[in-house]
Amino acid sequence: MTLVVAAFVLASLSDDVPLGEKVALVKVEGIILSSKETVKELKKYREDSSIKAIVVRVNSPGGAVVPSQEIYSEIKKTTGKKKIVVVSMGSLAASGGYYISAPATKIIANQGTLTGSIGVIMETLNISGLMLKLGVSSEVVKSGKYKDIASMYRGIGKEERTILQGVLDDTHSQFIEAVSEGRHMPIEKVREIADGRIFTGRQALALGLVDKLGTLQDAVYEAAKMAGIKGEPHVVSKKEDFSLTDLLSNKLNLNLLPGLKINYLMSF
Repeated sequence: MTLVVAAFVLASLSDDVPLGEKVALVKVEGIILSSKETVKELKKYREDSSIKAIVVRVNSPGGAVVPSQEIYSEIKKTTGKKKIVVVSMGSLAASGGYYISAPATKIIANQGTLTGSIGVIMETLNISGLMLKLGVSSEVVKSGKYKDIASMYRGIGKEERTILQGVLDDTHSQFIEAVSEGRHMPIEKVREIADGRIFTGRQALALGLVDKLGTLQDAVYEAAKMAGIKGEPHVVSKKEDFSLTDLLSNKLNLNLLPGLKINYLMSF
């Protein structure tokens, strides 16, 4: 094992890796609540001529709609500039985690990756029964009929449910269209599987939602190969500059993210 690691170290420092033959690693981990840092990283690497390809490591159960859409757009913009973007899916790349992956040049998932969950959810509490028992009431002053729509203090009425369902249906259509465009799949084919169900990496491969099965290391090699890098790729990231040896020595371990559903007003 020592000899193998040493060989990788030598390879990463040898003349076989010319200056500029770099692969950037961008990590999207946890619930997606903001796109700012990820978009900043992608833009930086897209404009850096020494970065030949980008690997986006996704380990996320999804998150808020707009940040997911903004990361999607930035990856799409990057591939549009002819820079290779390979997504490497970790334990979980579902819902918004899949949304942001869709426009990549290539998606690589592990066999046991949980992905898909193409759907939108909106949740709110209804504590009206508890308030009644406690003898507590809510007093509301509003200037629009639906200004307090989905209030937790009284539940959702029939008309309100229709309005909210329309919002979710439209957002769901945006998700389906994004997957169809990003994966070059007929929209009806996407619609058939866009019912919120999850898939393993192997199932996703059969459905055309991912391109290949493999690890993070495989994704780095694939990105380097697609970008025409010869020899061992030099991997750079936001927080550190490291060789592929670091990947093989588990310095980039990612934790399994608990749960597939989050309780925000509306989320992927």
